[in-house]
Amino acid sequence: MQDKTLVIIPTYNEKENAERIVRKVFSLEEPFDILIVDDGSPDGTADIIQSLIPEFPGRLYLLQRKGKLGLGTAYLEGFRWGLAHDYTYLIEMDADFSHNPEDIPRLVGACRQGADVAIGSRYCKGISVINWPLGRVLMSWFASAFVRKVLNMPIYDCTAGFICYHRRVLEGIDFSWIRMKGYGFQISMKYFAYKLGFIIVEIPIIFVDRTEGTSKMSSGIFGEAFWGVIRLRFQKIRKNNTWSDIFSSGTQGS
Repeated sequence: MQDKTLVIIPTYNEKENAERIVRKVFSLEEPFDILIVDDGSPDGTADIIQSLIPEFPGRLYLLQRKGKLGLGTAYLEGFRWGLAHDYTYLIEMDADFSHNPEDIPRLVGACRQGADVAIGSRYCKGISVINWPLGRVLMSWFASAFVRKVLNMPIYDCTAGFICYHRRVLEGIDFSWIRMKGYGFQISMKYFAYKLGFIIVEIPIIFVDRTEGTSKMSSGIFGEAFWGVIRLRFQKIRKNNTWSDIFSSGTQGS
């Protein structure tokens, strides 16, 4: 299997960032493909991406969904698509430049050197967050500390959303286990990977809060994560040995 990497970027009302993030990823020295998963953005984000597909044939893809269905389900659909299209490494990344595309090669490199999961971590070397209010920094840091304690999981940035997965991790996780959509989704994925024995490493990054567009964070996401972590603590986990592609039509640029 060819060593291919897919960067999965969920979008909802990201017209200010959509073209910029695509061009930035494609400007990197190593060629990476991009799959945009758009949740029916009313601001025309999908139209912007669609207009770029002819410029980047075979590298830029668009999956359009009907309505705001949530971050977690966007990534799961992206994972299914990437696995079905024979990608070795699949990356989660935000569209708003809070995750620096320049760090993508570092995450992929860690997986090529033996890791199954490489996390772009804000907290493995102190706190590396720029432009967040102190209250939000503390809430995020303590949330990870809470998860680490309850789940007994040795990961500093449990809610991180900048991650490279080797395909074998995603093939090993039964996606039907994943019920949460926001921070809870990120916690679940890491926890299942950890419990299944995959090698997880944290790569220090600098997280910079968005300067364009509007944050999608809400109090409901935190509530879901809190109770979801409690449920995870008692969930039985076994490796998925029956993964098969269930992705159907709906992707443009393929």
